[in-house]
Amino acid sequence: MAKLAHAQWSSKMAFVLAAAGSAVGLGNIWRFSYLVGESGGAAFVLVYLACVALVGVPILLSEWMIGRRGQKNPIDSMKYLAHQSGKSKGWALIGISGVLAGFLILSFYSVIGGWSLNYTLSSVIGTFSGQNADSIGEIFSGMLASPGTLLLWHSAFMLLVIGIVARGVTKGLESAARSLMPALVILMLILVGYGMTTGHFGETLSFMFSPDWGALNGGVVLAAMGQAFFTLSLGMGIMMAYGSYLGEDVNLLSTARTVIIIDTAIALLAGLAIFPIVFANGLSAGEGPGLIFVTLPIAFGNITGGAILGLMFFLLLTFAALTSAISLLEPTVAMLEERTPLSRIPATLVSGIFVWLLGVAALLSFNLWSDVLFFGLNIFDLLDTFTAKILLPLTGLGAVVFVAWCLDRKSVEEELALSATGLSVWNVVARFIAPIGVIVVFLAGIL
Repeated sequence: MAKLAHAQWSSKMAFVLAAAGSAVGLGNIWRFSYLVGESGGAAFVLVYLACVALVGVPILLSEWMIGRRGQKNPIDSMKYLAHQSGKSKGWALIGISGVLAGFLILSFYSVIGGWSLNYTLSSVIGTFSGQNADSIGEIFSGMLASPGTLLLWHSAFMLLVIGIVARGVTKGLESAARSLMPALVILMLILVGYGMTTGHFGETLSFMFSPDWGALNGGVVLAAMGQAFFTLSLGMGIMMAYGSYLGEDVNLLSTARTVIIIDTAIALLAGLAIFPIVFANGLSAGEGPGLIFVTLPIAFGNITGGAILGLMFFLLLTFAALTSAISLLEPTVAMLEERTPLSRIPATLVSGIFVWLLGVAALLSFNLWSDVLFFGLNIFDLLDTFTAKILLPLTGLGAVVFVAWCLDRKSVEEELALSATGLSVWNVVARFIAPIGVIVVFLAGIL
């Protein structure tokens, strides 16, 4: 194994919380909820869990292995391991793709994080109180139409991210994960508890866990596979970077199992918190991306204690966005720290400023630059589409193919500590099932 090149997690629990924090983000609370609503509930949930096991786990383990074996930023880890395995240094492109994906995603993810901060304040001051569907829709549209409002909250969110990441691995990433993750879980459980009092919790359980197999089609399967990939922060350079801070004493398989259980549990809890409120207020579960920022505020504005519930919910959403956002910035910072003379704080500032600038372009696409289109897409949608449909699947595919086919067998055996039968299963899943799944998602996305 390569010589340890930079900071290490202080403990296995610190790593688990940080990795789970990265995985637990808007994808769990925002994206998972509306996909469950759009895709028929339980049928989607079960297919999603199968996709996590067959596609998500092999790629997650592969990215951790690359990071831990390389002990460097994603680009140099790939370059080092390719050289060590007698392969082309061109494999470093996988690391470049991952770092670039994380950088681009954070630029528009920060804009959405800003929305969440804005809605947290709106809940405090009672903006949603007594509002109907049209009024809530106008509040959301008005926010998007105001470049000043979007800039303020995007900037505030990025300042939080930069402040945390600049403090380093133990004082920044670890400390944030140790405080934000428990707070997130507590808020989630309180909201689930409220959901149990609405009289529609049973309807929610049936919706989420009693499969309607008639709702299952190719589109639902592809959505579930894409969500399994997206929710674990795969293909973004994050897990490679986090793996590089990982000591040799941590069992990757058991840690992956823990992270996935936490990630999936929070996604399911989000559904159990959101849908009782949706059903109790006669709203639609299939509202799509507007479920969080348009549909739920209607409920919060018209129920007893709605201001407090709204505050807790959007605070929860902000915490989840932050735990992911700090991980999205980390690969770029690690690269600058190791490949340039910049130390931690300047590297974070430089990275953060460039992400912020690209985010400004993304937020202007909702108003002043709405007519600026590339391939028929505004800047925000272009960043989203390019990363989700091209960079993420190609980076994840490259990582699992490299580990399964190029990394020497001894290294894989050391990392996974599996029996002969377990290794055989790993080879089948990592060499064939996971790559085929990613290729299917990639082709479905671009065709």
